[in-house]
Amino acid sequence: MTTEDLDVREENSELYEHFRIEVDPGQALTRIDKFLFNRIQNASRNKIQTAAKAGNILVNNEAVKSNYKVRPGDVISVVMSHPPRDVEITAEDIPLDIHYEDDDVIIINKQAGLVVHPGHGNFTGTLLHGLAYHFQQSGQTNIENGFGYLVHRIDKDTSGLLLVAKSEEAQTKLAKQFFDHSIDRAYEALVWGEPTEEAGTIEGSIARNPHDRTQMTVFPENDKGKEAITHYKILRKFGYVSLLECVLETGRTHQIRAHLKYIGHPLFNDQKYGGHQILKGTTFTKYKQFVQNCFKIIPRQALHARSIGFVHPKTGKKISFTSDLPADMNEVLAKWEHYTVHKQLDEEE
Repeated sequence: MTTEDLDVREENSELYEHFRIEVDPGQALTRIDKFLFNRIQNASRNKIQTAAKAGNILVNNEAVKSNYKVRPGDVISVVMSHPPRDVEITAEDIPLDIHYEDDDVIIINKQAGLVVHPGHGNFTGTLLHGLAYHFQQSGQTNIENGFGYLVHRIDKDTSGLLLVAKSEEAQTKLAKQFFDHSIDRAYEALVWGEPTEEAGTIEGSIARNPHDRTQMTVFPENDKGKEAITHYKILRKFGYVSLLECVLETGRTHQIRAHLKYIGHPLFNDQKYGGHQILKGTTFTKYKQFVQNCFKIIPRQALHARSIGFVHPKTGKKISFTSDLPADMNEVLAKWEHYTVHKQLDEEE
């Protein structure tokens, strides 16, 4: 697994195989929890039963219960919604803005620049390391892996709300909501230019750019990649840039970033998708300096995961959360507001 696989994925509905066992022809009928307990190092019987309850133990590609009797020739897979880890996650005192927490879920208002998951080049200092510290300090010893279970991801340089489960069972239930597209997610995005329509829908399958594996690209004929749908509406107009609300119907890697570039309105200062250049405006030196000053204020893509709504994995009730724009985006918006008012005077000088 590379950094691009681990850290830039916004949502992930894939399952990763952690263990695969082909049962010997002479195997006697045995409960699968007992069978795996004897085969998987450092796995408790209780943990195996929890994995089965969460639907993470497959026999011949079908989920089974912990009392399933293993038969000769069975192919057993233990799958998880995260890739196998070769990095031990230890507790690190990393400041986390905990937006909400109960016995089953925790919602972090992630700051820009914080990597969610360890990977190549980011083996320490991630959100999961910070969660391990938080759970340790708050005495939450019931969380089996010690750092929680990711349900989805947001990019390192995107700010906003991130949902984490506290058990594999809760993770599985929440992951199914992502898979079924029933999770409500809204982002605020500062983009170059102004879309011709006040509101609209962007459709186009997304896959990795064959010329740059760190970048995603849109295939409008849907002949490659995964279906992706983003709904948007204009919230504020500043002449050369606009603030949009983007609502995800699907959740593909870099979906908003790739879709906005596809319609000609990349995110402000999104280096990977071309938004770090001056794409709209005048040739006046004063304007160029103004934009460069804005880039310094927000040295990242101007994207914030503003809200999330989901059905609670234990209570079954729908709950929703919203976070305010971070300081860097608010400051840049204020500068554009001021510039819009004084634009004509500045450009005549």
